[in-house]
Amino acid sequence: MPQYMITYLGGNPPSTPEEGKQHFAKYKTWLASLGSAALSPANPLKQVHTVNSDGSVTSGGTTNMSGFTLIQVESMEEALGHAKACPFLDIGGSLEVSELVQMKM
Repeated sequence: MPQYMITYLGGNPPSTPEEGKQHFAKYKTWLASLGSAALSPANPLKQVHTVNSDGSVTSGGTTNMSGFTLIQVESMEEALGHAKACPFLDIGGSLEVSELVQMKM
């Protein structure tokens, strides 16, 4: 069965701790709704650094990726359906859904 990565891009941080708690409660409900489809449900990113082609390292990323969720479902359409229900969209973020390619080594 195919695996998909839902990538979190952008989003506005909560303006108050209470708003943050309310949003996180919605997010946990969404994650629970994924059930066994969630392979790796919540993976926020921090301390991002970029290794450049010349070997230098800079602080920060080149994208506004803030995390990801890995799911395993039957089709891209099903993966998109899960993404459309994600409350990350409620805070002004967007989501990219990508099918993972299984590489043979």
